[in-house]
Amino acid sequence: MKALSMSVNGLRLNERIQSMAEIGEIGLTGVCRLAHSPEDKEGVLQVKKWMDSIGLVTTIDHFGNLIGRMNGIANDEPVLMIGSHIDSQPYGGKYDGALGVLGALEVLQTLREQNIEPKRPIVLVAFADEEGSRFNKGLFGVRGMLGKLEEGELDRRDKNGMTRREALIEFGCDPEKFHESIYDPARIAAFLELHIEQGPVLESKNEPIGIVTGISGPLWMTVEIEGVAGHAGSVPMGMRQDALVGAAKVIVKLNELAQEIPKAPTVSTVGSLQVFPDSRNIIPEKVTFTVDLRDVDEARRDKIEYVLRQEIEKIANEHSLTYTISEDTRSEPRFCNENILHIMKEESEKMGLTPPELMSGPFHDSLEMSYVCDYGMIFVRSKDGISHNPKEYSSPEDIALGAELLYKTVYRMACQ
Repeated sequence: MKALSMSVNGLRLNERIQSMAEIGEIGLTGVCRLAHSPEDKEGVLQVKKWMDSIGLVTTIDHFGNLIGRMNGIANDEPVLMIGSHIDSQPYGGKYDGALGVLGALEVLQTLREQNIEPKRPIVLVAFADEEGSRFNKGLFGVRGMLGKLEEGELDRRDKNGMTRREALIEFGCDPEKFHESIYDPARIAAFLELHIEQGPVLESKNEPIGIVTGISGPLWMTVEIEGVAGHAGSVPMGMRQDALVGAAKVIVKLNELAQEIPKAPTVSTVGSLQVFPDSRNIIPEKVTFTVDLRDVDEARRDKIEYVLRQEIEKIANEHSLTYTISEDTRSEPRFCNENILHIMKEESEKMGLTPPELMSGPFHDSLEMSYVCDYGMIFVRSKDGISHNPKEYSSPEDIALGAELLYKTVYRMACQ
């Protein structure tokens, strides 16, 4: 059953989503707004205009985060923070991240239109580089804001050789002034995020929205395997040190390890692979590929990692190869606040909805926020479970329901 009456303007929200999709548009439905790119900057400035139009106090910090503040009655109180991201995958859809930013904007505009002044300030953030696809390490903006960047992050290069430092400067940020953009965690009461599910569960249950109970812990690694290049026609098979053969065996083994326990939510992916020298008649000398391993059970995930490392050693010895493994991201599963879950359940029931509870396999800005404050998430049904793909789609009706639940949750947490 759908809500009988809506506070938010679903039509306006969906029109803004379609408008945002024109920035970095690829094909009929796809989007490419890589972090810190000109398309990303154009998107940020568009959202800033919308924020300014409803009277938010806006700024773009030196990490590239767009921040809009709605003051409250007690402005010294810790803020309720809401939002998501607007950067995308290189072959992405129009809803991932953008829904969370524009849905939060709709919530604040609805409060304005109803002349509701929150008791505590509400801060909307469009976090920079959640995806991590350009520099192979995500959640940059939120980690930067919280003072949790790691050594060497600004030296990471994209596929064109540009460093993150160079990209940030080109975007208009000043890495030398990062300290000016650190947000005191003590000033954050809680964080809420609206997001598409990016999976098939809600559709399989015929439910428009879901309530997230937690986020799986991602482990990202980069593996480089090195052998010896040689002529493809003259080096006997048994004498080769073929880096690609070794990499292929590792990739297959990773796939098998992730499926060893039936019905476990473990997932593994190798989504990027580079071969050198990349010629049809040269035995590959070096292969670099990424590993993405996720699970709600951290111990199970780490056990798979341990076995995978042993297998890499075994395969390298078998083919006389050398290898290096670098860790890009490691996070533990993080669970949503019970009180926020309770509020969402109560408000859903008032709307005539019975959203299922589910874990999130993908990570989100909420993952990093969970280390400094309570958090809650709302999922919106994804057609066919597709995401990170131009075919990504959520219906206007489902989106409106998700935004309405976000509005009611924000009202309970910041206005009552």
